[in-house]
Amino acid sequence: MATTTSSPADQALAGIVSGPEPNTIADVIALMQAIDAALGNDDGLKWFNKLYLMVTEQVDLNPPGGAWQSPRWLVALDVVFARYYFDAIRGYLAGTGTASSWSAVFEVRFKAGVDRIQFALAGMNAHINHDLAQALTDTDAALNVMPALNGPEHADYESVNGLLNNLMPATLEMLASDVLGVIAQDTGKVGQLLAFWNICKARDLAWDFAGHLRSLPAFARPFAMDAQDAVTGALGRAILTVV
Repeated sequence: MATTTSSPADQALAGIVSGPEPNTIADVIALMQAIDAALGNDDGLKWFNKLYLMVTEQVDLNPPGGAWQSPRWLVALDVVFARYYFDAIRGYLAGTGTASSWSAVFEVRFKAGVDRIQFALAGMNAHINHDLAQALTDTDAALNVMPALNGPEHADYESVNGLLNNLMPATLEMLASDVLGVIAQDTGKVGQLLAFWNICKARDLAWDFAGHLRSLPAFARPFAMDAQDAVTGALGRAILTVV
């Protein structure tokens, strides 16, 4: 279900994502910060955006051993990946069509009774399970790279997995707490949701799905993406209905 920009918050949001495409991690972080400032605490998208912003900042600041093995590739991937998120917002607000993966989040942005951590993980589900494989294939094609399981790109990808796995529980608990100045929610649901949806497994599946997309003829790729989108959308809706 698409919508048009009518509320002041959505008009501001549309203006943020309609500017120049981000080309650096600093650009991506600045856009996320602007989105965070534009959205109210009653908007579920705010909590995915805040989670995404926090993990992006931490990954940017904490390369394993002080340096990435393939920094050019990883930075390019992070930027291309983030563009898919901004594109999803732009398409939804313009009413030009939205993937089921993202509609699961956008359609219930203001629904009462959904915890902030559910919005955060449903957004991660959409972004990783729907967007990440596409971002991988785009980045590899742009840089003329064919990542191998024993190569530097995959090593960096797995290092990011480790960082995210360590960050997620504490970050979600912070979103569910009153540290941010809003009423505390049930932090006990964090473990339940992380058992239901694991970020490292999702990213590993996205890596494998990117390889599958590369193996398909061009005409078949949209059908594969449609099937992936349907599954991802159903999973997102399940995350948003956990009680």
